[in-house]
Amino acid sequence: MTNSVPGFPVISIITPSYNQGAFLAATIESVIGQEGDFSIDYIIVDGGSSDNSVDIIKSYDARLHNGEWPVSCRGITYRWVSERDKGQTDALMNGFRMARGEIQAWLNSDDTYLGGALQSAVDLFRHYPETGLMYGDANYIDAEGSIIGSYRSEEFDLDKLASANIICQPAAFFRRDPFEAVGGLDGTLDFVMDFDLWIRIGSRFPCRHLPGLLATYRLHETSKTISNDTLFRNSEEALAVTIRHFGWAPLTRVYTSCSILCKARLPDMLARNRFAVAVAAMFCSFIRSLYLNHGIHRNDLKLLTGTNFRKLFKSRLEIMTDHNNDNLSGKP
Repeated sequence: MTNSVPGFPVISIITPSYNQGAFLAATIESVIGQEGDFSIDYIIVDGGSSDNSVDIIKSYDARLHNGEWPVSCRGITYRWVSERDKGQTDALMNGFRMARGEIQAWLNSDDTYLGGALQSAVDLFRHYPETGLMYGDANYIDAEGSIIGSYRSEEFDLDKLASANIICQPAAFFRRDPFEAVGGLDGTLDFVMDFDLWIRIGSRFPCRHLPGLLATYRLHETSKTISNDTLFRNSEEALAVTIRHFGWAPLTRVYTSCSILCKARLPDMLARNRFAVAVAAMFCSFIRSLYLNHGIHRNDLKLLTGTNFRKLFKSRLEIMTDHNNDNLSGKP
């Protein structure tokens, strides 16, 4: 732990951690290795990991305390707890209750910041102090750290959030006051607490996209984003949040849930055939969309594009990582 310097902004970063020791060191180093004119308030909330996560957390605590880690910002406060919790959202809420910074964010224990990420956030909030949320771009990486695609961030558009995830969570930062003004995280959500938060902040405060890479988003077998064990619940939660905020069940989100469900319930031979899954999912989506929207919603007509149609025959991972992207060039 090092002392903060008065007069410089404090950035609170929360890392929820549970049995991801294979990636945790890279996450921690990407936070405490940031350079710039700010102080870092770093809080790791471990859910009682049974792997080597706590040993890793303790090792960086000791290195900072003993002056063995080269601090390149105005100071680092490093705090951590390890105890059973109710899941990721509960861990995050516990962390934010401890947070002291006027700028806040969270970084999951398998993601990383890129160099200059925190200074970029500080600079944007300094130039646009009315901004409630800012976000940059990110690369997808695999378990080994190789870049496998890029996240499709776009200029902020509240209405577009209904049908597209245009904000990458590890590349997002928000001011404390707007975060608290909208009530913080929704503790009832397990998967899309970030998506829900972006909507609530974006409904009341200006939000800005800063072009440029700020983070990496790791995809691996146990990732909640692509794990078969959680994928359907994830997509259903996103659909429910969208309906609650926008009063509309976008065809893109309905199709995502239906395609996952059809693939799980079709006979194995058909489930391995993308065309068969797509046809079944399209039929399911049409019926369910009519039911949820009480007819054809006019906004769905805007989603019937050639780009979206081609996505019907791609896997979720292919859609997310865009294998034709020109930015696939080794490690971050």
